[in-house]
Amino acid sequence: MVTWQLAQLNIAVLRHPLEHPALMPFVDSLEHVNAVADAAPGFVWRLQEKSGNATSVRPWGQHTIVNLSVWDDVEALRAYVFGPEHAALLRQRRDFFTPMPTPSVVLWWVPSGHRPELAEARDRLDHLTERGPTAYAFTLRATFGPEGDGSA
Repeated sequence: MVTWQLAQLNIAVLRHPLEHPALMPFVDSLEHVNAVADAAPGFVWRLQEKSGNATSVRPWGQHTIVNLSVWDDVEALRAYVFGPEHAALLRQRRDFFTPMPTPSVVLWWVPSGHRPELAEARDRLDHLTERGPTAYAFTLRATFGPEGDGSA
């Protein structure tokens, strides 16, 4: 029997290079916010480099950063995203990132133990952009269960 976990990709277009003083509050919070994620109930895995984050992974251009992670379920991801540490950064996102005309976050179910690659994540984000939320690629506002139903 296959068990499922939730993958998520979040992309953001930086307003400035990471070294710019306007981005220091974001950069200075990364280690703490990542540690909170790593310790969060339901956290499974995240893409990272030796630095502990993935800010130099730039598959979609020099100004676009990515966050790719796996969680036990939608509730665990939602609790982290809207928890106090991460929510504080969310409130400042317009200071750090350029608003995007297309979706910047996509979720999808993966078999337990699977670690998604960026090409897979891009495919899901493109699908969401082209077709809207479906069982193949969805959002925190419009979720689907692992079996494709709307009960995640």
